[in-house]
Amino acid sequence: QVQLVESGGGLVEPGGSLRLSCAASGNIFMMNIMGWHRQAPGMERELVAETAHGGRITYGDSVKGRFTISRDNSNHTVSLQMNSLKPEDTAVYYCNVGLLSGTGFWGQGTQVTVSS
Repeated sequence: QVQLVESGGGLVEPGGSLRLSCAASGNIFMMNIMGWHRQAPGMERELVAETAHGGRITYGDSVKGRFTISRDNSNHTVSLQMNSLKPEDTAVYYCNVGLLSGTGFWGQGTQVTVSS
C-alpha cells in the first residue's frame, strides 16, 4: 500500500502560478511512476505530467511549456509547478503513484480554480 497526501491547490487568477506537492508513504521502495492527473467537471481524467524512476518525464499536450514536474526520491515527494495558468486548467488534480508491480494508487485530489 502507498498513501498519498496532496497540498497546494487553491484559487488563482489567469496568468498566475501555483505549486502542488504530494508526499508518499508506505511501500515507497516499490515506486516507479509518480505524477499528476486532473479531472474537470464532466470530463475524463487526463494526464498532466508524470515521471518514471529512471528519469523519463511525460507531459500532457495542454500543459507543455507551462507546467514543470519534479521528483525527490530521497523524500518521496513529487511536485508540480504550474505557471501561466488558464481558466481551462481548472480541475481537481490527483497525485498518482505506479509501483513496479503495475499497481497504482491515487491521492484524494486537490482543487485548482483559475478565475478572475
